[in-house]
Amino acid sequence: MTTSSLPQLRASTDAVPAVRQPSAAPQQRRWHWTWKQIWFQLHWFIGITAGTVLVIIGLSGATLAFKEELLDVMNPGVRHVSVETHAPLTPAQLSSIAAAEHGQRVASITMYAQAGTAPRLFFAPKNGQRRGESIYVHPYTGATQPALAGAEFFEWTESLHRWLLLPRDPGRQVAGALALCLLGLALSGLYLRWPRRPLDWRTWLTFDPALKGRSFLWNLHAVAGTWCLIVYVALTLTGIYWSYDVVRDNIDAWAGKPPRMAQAPAKKGGGNEKAPAADISLAWTSFQQHAAGWTLASVRLPTRAGEAVQFTWLASDAPHERARSRMSIAPADGSITENEPYSQQALGARLVNIIYPLHMGTYFGLPGRIIVTLASLGLPLFAITGWMLYLGRRKAKRAVQAQRAMLGAGAADKQNTGLPTLVAYASQSGQAERLALESARALQQAGVAVDVQSLDRFDPAQLRQYERALIIASTFGEGEAPDGTRRFARLLHATSGRPLAGLEFGMLALGDRHYSAFCGFGHALAQQLQALGAHPLFPLIEVDKHDPAALADWSKALARCSGSAIDAIGVQEEASYAEWRLTRRVLLNPGSLGGELHEITLTGPAGATWEAGALAEIIARNADGSEGDAHHGQHAPRSYSLASLPSDAELQLLVRQERHAGEDNQGFGVCSGWLTRFAPLGGPIRLRLQANPAFAPALADVPCIYIGNGSGLAGLRAHLRARHRAGLAHNWLLFGERQQAFDSVCGEELQGWLDAGHLARLDRVFSRDGETREYVQDRLRANAEELREWLAQGAIVYVCGSLQGMAAGIDAVLQEVLGQEGLDALLAAGRYRRDVY
Repeated sequence: MTTSSLPQLRASTDAVPAVRQPSAAPQQRRWHWTWKQIWFQLHWFIGITAGTVLVIIGLSGATLAFKEELLDVMNPGVRHVSVETHAPLTPAQLSSIAAAEHGQRVASITMYAQAGTAPRLFFAPKNGQRRGESIYVHPYTGATQPALAGAEFFEWTESLHRWLLLPRDPGRQVAGALALCLLGLALSGLYLRWPRRPLDWRTWLTFDPALKGRSFLWNLHAVAGTWCLIVYVALTLTGIYWSYDVVRDNIDAWAGKPPRMAQAPAKKGGGNEKAPAADISLAWTSFQQHAAGWTLASVRLPTRAGEAVQFTWLASDAPHERARSRMSIAPADGSITENEPYSQQALGARLVNIIYPLHMGTYFGLPGRIIVTLASLGLPLFAITGWMLYLGRRKAKRAVQAQRAMLGAGAADKQNTGLPTLVAYASQSGQAERLALESARALQQAGVAVDVQSLDRFDPAQLRQYERALIIASTFGEGEAPDGTRRFARLLHATSGRPLAGLEFGMLALGDRHYSAFCGFGHALAQQLQALGAHPLFPLIEVDKHDPAALADWSKALARCSGSAIDAIGVQEEASYAEWRLTRRVLLNPGSLGGELHEITLTGPAGATWEAGALAEIIARNADGSEGDAHHGQHAPRSYSLASLPSDAELQLLVRQERHAGEDNQGFGVCSGWLTRFAPLGGPIRLRLQANPAFAPALADVPCIYIGNGSGLAGLRAHLRARHRAGLAHNWLLFGERQQAFDSVCGEELQGWLDAGHLARLDRVFSRDGETREYVQDRLRANAEELREWLAQGAIVYVCGSLQGMAAGIDAVLQEVLGQEGLDALLAAGRYRRDVY
């Protein structure tokens, strides 16, 4: 989830993305993580560490899933021979032939009822072995069959799967720890993606292949993880049984199984000791008579005189491969000394016996084996997508590190003396922040020590730590502080006396002359600093949008402060515009009492990408196609919220056509008129994609409340599309317009989301339809209790649309519901994000 702490005001004066640069001075960092954030950190950390090793276990497990079938394919005629007319040899005959041929005592024989299947003989261990050798013999002649090709590979693979090629005991414990990690990944992943509507199967299991980029990776990771969840829980719990003796011994004791005896290696030469010659023919005949329907029988030969022959056998109707009955038969007369059918065994013992079939998937037959194999092969998928998601986050962090490196690159050979110069910024969508970083880097290259700070979390009392401050301040709407800087501005205004008498400051104020209080916050901030005793280094510099002349004045002022030449600040703005093509425009509200609202569709350079909440800065032309006005070479850019995603394969805007009195531009707004009326279809549009980190999407499973009116639906629609494609349905949309009959903008899409469960709630408010006018803020106030519930669940509030009326009204409702401190906390947590104009 994006955790930007700044809500968004969209204005072309402050729309350049930047990377936040923390202070150079050490600060105590306080963590305020929710449980979901803690589990997220644990999930990705385990995923990129233990998860990488789990890939080995998954691939080796998938290899072993069809081991027997693969060995048969690789060794035709070894374990299955042609069926002959005469009866196969008995265990007594086979053991006699093998003992004579190999000179070793036969400890046990595995017989198969299926005709033509080769029995398997196990010799007693020798020369310090834990287990003896085994061979397959011809069922009709007793001849030793050729060794199985590939058997050594599968033994190595099994050792890799069970012990990671480590010594047996420590290897089991490491594998058990990895199994616990997989269990943690499965359960934490379930917790992290738990939707508000858990009974809606589409939320859990539906994957959208049309997604691209990070949304595609997240959706694939989450949905595939849900499909495999039950399998992974079963695999891990059963794997832990074999990994830890304490677990196995306690489970066996509960099941009533006798304690396991450590298997000691055989004494040297022990395999050649003569066992008493016992004829087991009668025992075999008796077994066949009393074990009707057997398919597999393990015959353990006596090791002492008078000892019974032990049979462990599988019936044809057994529920799984470990559902084996036991029978002991005296070799002398064929009498049964013990008979324990599987159905009569204790429940605990039978439950323990299903652990292996569950682990292998054989408990559910061939479909179960296939499912376990696919789930095992899925572990590399989760590792790859998890790493790609992690590296994506790291890429964003590297952007921050790059800014830090650039900031400090020029100072390596400089000797800085005295207190650092504070370079502070009050930014809404990024331009002030970028200019602050660029200015700080230029100063540092000139040998000036700098400390870069955002005023969002800065305390006015900290200003007394500096002798000089350079401040870049954006203005919100009509002269207000940016959303994130409200607290600082309020605390500064409440300060009295002259505590800043020793501070010199310079102010770069960013604004838009279309607003009456042009650069109002910058002026108010400068006046308050002077009232508290601070002294201006130079007259306040105003910047109208991206005015290069004003930025040149700022560069000169920095040069005077540093005593060295300073490269021009902000000169790269113009080069970042690209040529897009107007492919379609559709009037969305014919007959509306308001201005025409058009959906504008553009196509641009291949590979163009953006995320929900981003902006398009457009440089328009006049109605006759000419550029600029009488005083400038081109019109100032205008910003519009993007209403589509890269996966839509086109860029869409919702543009309100502005009209005014007079003949200028034939009575149309410059940019809105160009896009909605004058620009020819197929013609070029100069456009720059603008990241908008303070209005970034929340692509984690947190509730989101989207509030807007008019063309503000554009930014909200992009957010909702991104959430929909990520399978996130905990969304509440409140949208206002004039008349339902004419202004049901994108009505079918919104209703479709509501019907499909993608919107938990949809409130469409039409102010001119009722006897009394109701606006979005009124509807929100009327549902204050539900608003509190959503906020208590961690909801993020997005507001997009007109600043006057709607946005101000929403702000007032939130203050009523939360109080000033609660609203400040919402802002500080990055849960109140605005894109208003």
